[in-house]
Amino acid sequence: MKSKMMKTLGLGLLSVGVIGGLAACGSGGKSSSKAADDEKTLTISVDSGYTDYMNEIKGKFEKENDVKIKLVEKDMFDQLEALALDGPAGKGPDVMMAAYDRIGALGQQGHLAEVKLGNEADYDETDKAQVTYDGKIYGEPAVIETLVLYYNKDLIDAAPTTFKEVEDLAKDERFAFDSEAGKNTGFLAKWTDFYYSYGLLAGYGGYVFGEDGTDASDIGLNNAGAVEGITYATDWFQNVWPKGMQDVTSAGDFVTQQFTSNKAAAIIDGPWQAQSYKESKVNYGVAKIPTLDNGESYQPFGGGKGWVVSNYAKNKDVAQKWLDYVTNQENQETFFEMVNEIPANQSARETAKAKNDELTTAVIEQYETAQAMPNIPEMAEVWTGAENLMFDAASGAKTPKESANSAVKTITEAIEQKY
Repeated sequence: MKSKMMKTLGLGLLSVGVIGGLAACGSGGKSSSKAADDEKTLTISVDSGYTDYMNEIKGKFEKENDVKIKLVEKDMFDQLEALALDGPAGKGPDVMMAAYDRIGALGQQGHLAEVKLGNEADYDETDKAQVTYDGKIYGEPAVIETLVLYYNKDLIDAAPTTFKEVEDLAKDERFAFDSEAGKNTGFLAKWTDFYYSYGLLAGYGGYVFGEDGTDASDIGLNNAGAVEGITYATDWFQNVWPKGMQDVTSAGDFVTQQFTSNKAAAIIDGPWQAQSYKESKVNYGVAKIPTLDNGESYQPFGGGKGWVVSNYAKNKDVAQKWLDYVTNQENQETFFEMVNEIPANQSARETAKAKNDELTTAVIEQYETAQAMPNIPEMAEVWTGAENLMFDAASGAKTPKESANSAVKTITEAIEQKY
């Protein structure tokens, strides 16, 4: 900030005033220089895993825009949490990445700057919805992810394409669970976790919020379709799966253990698990999640990350240019090659798909049926309120309808109290 010239208080203090004025001029010059340096520096925060990628592409941007990029390595979620305090204090980065489901709330709270989609032609409506809140765009899409089907190639010849085929796996004696008579682990899915079960409920007609996830007064997790989905899952929990699948805390570990020990032929999981399965030396394949018994697609949440600009950024124009630059086709293709995360840019996504990598292809194809996760602040209450949505029905504590109604009541009351 530029220093202000000190004023002389009278002729008697003229010499002091002159000296003070000169000192202030000197200080002002330094401040001006610092301001100029700030304008020529763009501070970008990224996870440490992205540092090599950033160093690979930043040079061209720096040269074209006469700016110096300062990289800060910090966990994405820690950075987002710190923004509310660091931003106003002038200590926060100008640009960072944000999970799609955090963008809406941060924008609504005034921490993110409104931006433009420089590569708009390379995004579909789902991509745009991920970074939009209340009609305003607060980021540019960078990464996509969603749930997929993993299957063991040593146990089955091909991935099941329908849930009828999945149900047949549950009748295969090869996957009988020794510790519990009549139970089977041929197919497993962590449906006690709402993130995993939502695709099932949505496929049957359930939804979180109305108006494409923007109307928190309309909750569709207890409509007829959602209840049908819960009822279908309850049959698996009560009549097919071992008791451990009902454990909200450890069900995920149970699924992983069964798959890596060749006792489960197919499971639903995320792309983040691929490395773990590879290290376990499972001969796995990856495919789109099978079609549901009603003929509809499984519709999981489509997640990922976008590039965002702090509302406290010193030079938002340059920050906007960076967003356009880092999300263009060329740099998104480089991103895929170096980081092995699937780019949001549709042109780069097609390039990635052409590599014929099963995981990449499966995620891209599944993302076509995925729903953008609501990014309005009220979504926070859904995660808490839906925590027991599936467990209460699976355990028999409530009927599927009662369980759905109870969850929606909890979510509704929390929203009414907080918003």
